[in-house]
Amino acid sequence: MTDAAPPAPARRSNAVLAAFSTVCLPLAAFGVALPVTLPEFYATFVGLELGVVATVFMAVRLIDITFDPFIGWAMDRTKTRFGRYRPWMVASTPVLMLSALMMFVLVQPGAGAAYLFAWLLVLYLGFSIATLGQLGWASVLAPEYDQRSRVYGWWQVFNIIGVILILILPTVVIQLGIGTYADGVRIMGWAILIALPVTIGLTLFVVPEPVNAGAAPHGGPKAYLALFKRKAVRKLLFADVLLGVAPGITGSLLFFFFGQIKGYGHTEASLFMLLYFVAGLVGAPFWAWLATRVGKDKALAIASLSFAGLYIGATLVPGGNFTLTAAVMFLAGLPYAAGLFLLRAMMADVGDEVRLETGVDRTGLMFSILSATTKIGHVVALIPYLILQWVGFKAIAPAGGNSEMSLLTLQVLFILLPGLLLAAAALVLKNYPLTPARHDEIRLALEARDAA
Repeated sequence: MTDAAPPAPARRSNAVLAAFSTVCLPLAAFGVALPVTLPEFYATFVGLELGVVATVFMAVRLIDITFDPFIGWAMDRTKTRFGRYRPWMVASTPVLMLSALMMFVLVQPGAGAAYLFAWLLVLYLGFSIATLGQLGWASVLAPEYDQRSRVYGWWQVFNIIGVILILILPTVVIQLGIGTYADGVRIMGWAILIALPVTIGLTLFVVPEPVNAGAAPHGGPKAYLALFKRKAVRKLLFADVLLGVAPGITGSLLFFFFGQIKGYGHTEASLFMLLYFVAGLVGAPFWAWLATRVGKDKALAIASLSFAGLYIGATLVPGGNFTLTAAVMFLAGLPYAAGLFLLRAMMADVGDEVRLETGVDRTGLMFSILSATTKIGHVVALIPYLILQWVGFKAIAPAGGNSEMSLLTLQVLFILLPGLLLAAAALVLKNYPLTPARHDEIRLALEARDAA
């Protein structure tokens, strides 16, 4: 009987997974606004110096990284009749709504650095609670290996939809004559304010939250550090950093590259970025399907290598042909979503192994580690700015243009570096220990123990 396959769990309906994933719409809007929209908004409309804005955002981001382990630890210790993750989702809602109101809607020109620092810190705190709560909830929603890929696949699809909607909102406001770009940012804040209680409320009423059996978490910092000793955890964290830095560099340098190397305008470059994200939405179901055929680790390795090849190929296409460039940027974006949802599904699988070996559910703590490495990747992705400044690159090209050396550096940073990082992620995943067969054994053992 020890070789018996684990019984198939109830398959979550697409309607339930869609309802669960709607929370990604406002959270993804925050995820895009924080690195892209708000820094420019506070430097232009509010009137803070660019250096002050950059310093505040970097300082708050570094503080935010320290939030995650404590939030994850607290989530793992939470046991209520309402659930483990539901109370945290509820708690995050007023925090995020208040911070959206203050950061997007009520802020006025002349607000100081202290205002930005305080409300940005509140926003990041609420954002960390909400994202960790949703990821932890997703891990218990479908414990079976392949079904877990479906859950995180739906999660990623709605994330990309949220990104697309929030990227086009300010442009729609301007094109329809509703208002200025600043008005578009304020409308963005109102959209988030309305969507948060609606989507979280829908999730609370429609989506169940199964409870994992297990002792209360123990061990404190030792338990946190013990997770790093696991080969699977180390591989996932290294891959997450690599897969986070690569698109982060692309996003931070995209307008410079297409403007000063390819000769396209800001609007055209924005369309390339939009097509890139739309392609990620189109490609996500394929990578979820492939993971059920070859395993999540192999599917992610294939996606990473494909991403590297398609990305480098797309960036080497000569400028001057908008249609061709748009087509290759769409192709380059097809593997974009794979790392974002497969890594989280794989970390949930490792959480099952930890629960079997220790009798303790540390899912929240494990997702907090993954969240921290993602944020570290976003910080590291800003280093190319320092390199470009060192070689004398100017964001607004002088009359004679930037030097050949600075333009060559830009191309190396934009083309070669992300490609190498994506390929390295596939190498890191080699010999990943938690195979589908091993996870089936873990599930069978967990179900037998829980039944006993």
